[in-house]
Amino acid sequence: MHQPKRIAVYGPESTGKTELAGKLAAHFRAPLVAEYARERWDVQGALTLEDMLPVAKEQWRREDAAAAQAERLIICDTDALTTMLWSDLLYGTTPEELRRGAEQRCKNYALYLLLDIDVPFTPDPQRCFPDPADREKAMRVWRGALERRGLSFVLISGEWVAREQRAFEAVERLLAGKQT
Repeated sequence: MHQPKRIAVYGPESTGKTELAGKLAAHFRAPLVAEYARERWDVQGALTLEDMLPVAKEQWRREDAAAAQAERLIICDTDALTTMLWSDLLYGTTPEELRRGAEQRCKNYALYLLLDIDVPFTPDPQRCFPDPADREKAMRVWRGALERRGLSFVLISGEWVAREQRAFEAVERLLAGKQT
């Protein structure tokens, strides 16, 4: 059975992940797996530690459903590592089932697009860290999670048009079987 390539649009908050994920999905005519945590927050309000595993499981379910229907590619507006990192950051711990799932599932992505913090922070009720020092720390944490696991990623930085172009090129290289 053919498995489509999974692309994770990844990085700290307020870096344009959702917008870029939507543009990638439209450009490549690929399914978009939206961020379930944002949906859940919109319905119930702030998330707690007890929400982390259900959020992850629903995200995984949606991603796997999209992959079952996709031909060559799916775009994911978050990933299992992100849920784990946020759990550790906000609550100081992560449910073990979530941690195990994140460690296993992160290997399913053909490519991570790591969005840099070099864009202005946009306030949102779901965002926590507008301070530049906090954003820099988050960037180190998110990048470090990829590097420690040896996961394939491309840093996406610069102005919005340049970000979009770099992301499109990275995905095109991946689809062509070229090194990213």
